[in-house]
Amino acid sequence: MVIDLSKKKPLFSGKKTIETSASLAPWKILVVDDEPDVHTVTKLALSRFKLDGRALHFINAYSAKQAKELLVKEQDLAIAFIDVVMESDHAGLELVKWIREEHKNKTIRLILRTGQPGQAPEEDVIVNYDINDYKAKSELDSRKLMTSVYSALRSYRDIMEIEQARRAQVNHRKGLERVLEATSGLFELRTLYKFADGLLTQVATLLNLDTETLLLTCNAMDAISGHVDSAEIEILAGTGQFADSPPNKALPMHIDKLLRTALVQKRCLYEDNCFVGYFPTKSGLINLLYMDGIDRIDDLDKKLIDIFAINVGVAFENLLLNQEVEDTQSELILRLGDVVESRSKEAANHVKRMAEYCAQLALLAGLSETEAELLRRASPMHDIGKIAIPDAVLLKPGKLDDQEWSVMRQHPTIGYQILANSERPILKAASIIALQHHEKYDGSGYPGNLKQDQIHIFARIVAIADVFDALSHARCYKAAWPLEEVIDEMRKGAGKHFDPDLLELFINNIDIFVRVKESWKDHDE
Repeated sequence: MVIDLSKKKPLFSGKKTIETSASLAPWKILVVDDEPDVHTVTKLALSRFKLDGRALHFINAYSAKQAKELLVKEQDLAIAFIDVVMESDHAGLELVKWIREEHKNKTIRLILRTGQPGQAPEEDVIVNYDINDYKAKSELDSRKLMTSVYSALRSYRDIMEIEQARRAQVNHRKGLERVLEATSGLFELRTLYKFADGLLTQVATLLNLDTETLLLTCNAMDAISGHVDSAEIEILAGTGQFADSPPNKALPMHIDKLLRTALVQKRCLYEDNCFVGYFPTKSGLINLLYMDGIDRIDDLDKKLIDIFAINVGVAFENLLLNQEVEDTQSELILRLGDVVESRSKEAANHVKRMAEYCAQLALLAGLSETEAELLRRASPMHDIGKIAIPDAVLLKPGKLDDQEWSVMRQHPTIGYQILANSERPILKAASIIALQHHEKYDGSGYPGNLKQDQIHIFARIVAIADVFDALSHARCYKAAWPLEEVIDEMRKGAGKHFDPDLLELFINNIDIFVRVKESWKDHDE
């Protein structure tokens, strides 16, 4: 997908704004001296000084103690003129040591001045203290003072540019690392959002933007003429106030208006110092990129945005295809689970609730998001083996006799045999769950009489979720139990039927599972 912006209304002016208020901010100079006249003379001598169009702003300290307070408060001091002798004979030297070693300020340029050169010999001071110049007050006439400031400021400016470049490189690397993390496992939970976040970090860093930035998506069918106002715009990633925003977070009115204007006009926009990129995809989604503070963008930055537009379109096409495969696989598993449960007359939404119970308990137990999502997608297959159980046994309304119970107990092994040969992570997890979900913590379960940690944690979680849902809902042979009775009954199984630690986690967070239960009610409830 190539976005040709050259044929549209120009998005950016050809040059950056000549000078912003930030670029004209004066250089901050700290003068530390206990003689007021020194402050006055220094300011007078440098009154007409300018470098890169910026004048000087003087900040005055009359003791080393006061200087420390100002250094903590002011974050961008370029130069400090420091008198050696103030409260004590070596107050200035001690201040220099504090600045470099305790305050950890390596960027400020330090120029020592003394009216008593013999008090602190120049050679000793230069060797033993991290300073940039050392002058006797008597030799600092207006010309030499000007020279010292030019030299120190240029050094400070270059250091800050190098530091800014270093920070930009670090941020760019972090963005790249996040992209690589996302692409290393395309089927991980929220891969799309991780990828978007990494891409957004990179483009913001490339453009030196430290402002509000958003990457969003919208269904093209929702954005057709006449439906733009109701189209759902989902946040994929953001910076500033939008960092870590949920997908459905409400957008400020002025941003929402710009985005919907871009959807109506089907093009990129540049308005009110903001840029809205409009990038449709073949899959039917429209990606939108919002950035403010665009007055600092030049032609080169515009080309970077064009490149970003091309790459983000290709990347999202691929990610959406993979996500579609994953969603289709999960839906097929869920529907197959529904078929099995409906055949055995289980409640309509049993497998949906089960999946969510299991995922939530997995997260509470400390499993990763990836493992919890794997369990959510695999758990609907826990009773897949019932598909081979004869109706006479599966649907018998009364109690099963010994022979019938022996047949019924085969469904875990049958389920495992159906799924075990697959190399797909979801189906492999489902095969373990199918085989072990009727094992009991004390070893009295079936089919393998496994106990405690011999039972996979997925199966231990499914056992709790399955019993909770069965007791909480009506079946053809029983009514739904009240919550208090369900919890009391399950507590009786701690250490016997259930893993006691997992059960305690479940009960202590019962509100989470009740909310899941209420969100997936059966049709007859």
